[in-house]
Amino acid sequence: MIHLSNQNIPAFVKEVRKQLGLSQEELAHELGVSFATINRWENGKTSPSKLARTHFRMFCDQKRAKGCLPLIGARNDHGSRRQNGDR
Repeated sequence: MIHLSNQNIPAFVKEVRKQLGLSQEELAHELGVSFATINRWENGKTSPSKLARTHFRMFCDQKRAKGCLPLIGARNDHGSRRQNGDR
C-alpha cells in the first residue's frame, strides 16, 4: 500500500495525475471531489482528509494493479528506490 505523508502529497497527486494522463478536472471526477480540491492538494494549500487520503490510496492501488501507474509504489516513503527485500 502507498504511504502518503503531508510533505509529499502535492508532488504525489500531480505525478499520479500525469501518469494517468488526466487533467485536474478529470482526476477530481474519478475521485468524486471538486476540481478546486485537486488543485489545492497539488498546490499544497490543503491536504486530503483521512477519508479522502484512504480513498486516494485505494484508487492508486487499483490503477497500479491494472498497470496504469508503473512508477507509483516503486519508491519507499523516503523517495528512494526500493532495494531487493525492502517492503
